[in-house]
Amino acid sequence: MIKKKADDKKQWFLYPANLRTKTIVIIVLSSLVILSIFISGYFIPDIPTSFVNANRMPSLEHIFGTDWMGRDMFQRTIAGLGLSLMVGFIASAVSTLISIILGLFSSFNKFADELVAGIIDLFGSIPHILLIILVSVMFGGGVFGVVMGVGLTHWTPLARVLRSEVKEIKTKEYVHLAENLGKSRVWIATKHILPLVVSQIIVGVILMFPHAIMHEAAITFLGFGLPPHEPAIGVILSESMHYLSSGYWWLAFYPGMSLLIVVLLFDFIGENVEKLLNPETAQE
Repeated sequence: MIKKKADDKKQWFLYPANLRTKTIVIIVLSSLVILSIFISGYFIPDIPTSFVNANRMPSLEHIFGTDWMGRDMFQRTIAGLGLSLMVGFIASAVSTLISIILGLFSSFNKFADELVAGIIDLFGSIPHILLIILVSVMFGGGVFGVVMGVGLTHWTPLARVLRSEVKEIKTKEYVHLAENLGKSRVWIATKHILPLVVSQIIVGVILMFPHAIMHEAAITFLGFGLPPHEPAIGVILSESMHYLSSGYWWLAFYPGMSLLIVVLLFDFIGENVEKLLNPETAQE
């Protein structure tokens, strides 16, 4: 393990300094944008209605226009993104915990490894949206239902990666040495295996965020997610469908584009964090 860390450190310094700086700048800027959206979403007061200003096109006064009740679409979009980020954060934490438990459990023995593989294949064989809807309805819908629906269904990719990494780590000499010294499986999993998969966990969590946000918006758009009174992006897009035929394109365009930008920012962060944590990826 010490030799592996030394080799990774040596490879890290072979990564050009200008590329490291560029990577860090991208991560910081993207994170600041997402953090500002998240914080702003919780400081936006109740958005007032004004039927006099209903369905106004984008202007300097209302840069995203107004909806059919005269509410400012920019404020609604920011509030919706803030709520989506909150749901994505909690759901990702739930999924990550499940992935870590299953990944470490697969290291116990061959039976545990095959059991984890079977569970991953079982959940992966069910259509994702359908599974999210079923779990969300089972937990009563609303914010809690959506969080559980997304959190209990997004762990499979990370769990599969961790299981693969665990199988490789188990072949190392220091793991066999610990077994011969009588160390328990739990001790080996937490002391030897877990520290070596931290980088995969971090990258996996970051890349899990955009999927969680998109699926939250999708099931809310279909009417199985957050309730209509919540300022969610899925609710905004669902309501805008009734007005697109009348030419009110901005009701769907700006919220949808904002959601896409947030998802792309998470992808940028995930890709660049992987370059920092994985020396081999950084040199590609």
